[in-house]
Amino acid sequence: MSPTMPSSPAGCDRPEPLRWLRDRWARLTTVSGRDRGMSTAEYAVGTIAACAFAMLLFKVVTSPEVRQMLTNLVKRALNVAG
Repeated sequence: MSPTMPSSPAGCDRPEPLRWLRDRWARLTTVSGRDRGMSTAEYAVGTIAACAFAMLLFKVVTSPEVRQMLTNLVKRALNVAG
């Protein structure tokens, strides 16, 4: 134990708070055989989900109702600006 850090009270089996936090951080940030990040299959599923969302968004934005609403919004903004 370092001389600058106080020791735990006598009879207490919990480590001091700072040491516990340091130990916990070390366990969380070091690779210990657990999977880290996404695997290729997860990337594939994520890519497919992103493409499906992009397709849905494209369909919504290019629909006649939304297109008209956006056109009116731009016209109104240009009329206000000058």
